Amino acid sequence: MRIIGGSLKGRKFGPDGKKKWKTRPTTDRAREAIINTLLNRYEPEKVRFLDLFAGFGGMSFEWASRGCTDITSIENYSGCVRLAKDTAKELGIEEHIQFLRMDVFQYLKGNKESFDIIFADPPYSLPGIERIPEMVAEYELLKESGLLIVEHSNQTTLEQCPGFEEERKYGQSVFSFFNSNH
Repeated sequence: MRIIGGSLKGRKFGPDGKKKWKTRPTTDRAREAIINTLLNRYEPEKVRFLDLFAGFGGMSFEWASRGCTDITSIENYSGCVRLAKDTAKELGIEEHIQFLRMDVFQYLKGNKESFDIIFADPPYSLPGIERIPEMVAEYELLKESGLLIVEHSNQTTLEQCPGFEEERKYGQSVFSFFNSNH
């Protein structure tokens, strides 16, 4: 995997390919499209970004590469967290990203902070994906004019969830957008 834009454009991250990982990274094409959409709404230097089910930290690294300095990255798999922390150190951006190894739903329930952008890339087979937008709304985790983006399979629909704005499809992946106006 590689960073697709910003000051770290072209830098590689992620596993070396020798080990099988239980992750499904967002494709470069989809990541670029989503980031370009967000760059039309937000200035990265002023954004508080939350990356849920962060895996190797791809979205976190993209935002750091574009100047975001307030990133929280949540992942439950210790191998991914360890690799993401090592990568951030290697890239010289470790002071901009806080990596937390924990269950995303526990984090959402216990968190008292709010964010401009929340990106969630749960496993497609995860039961209860609809709980993500519901919990973000219930615990008021988005700032005013904030945005939640949930990546999911085209077999799932989240249109009934609070704050639903739109969905965009890229191949087999769907990105549902939610606003803070619940």
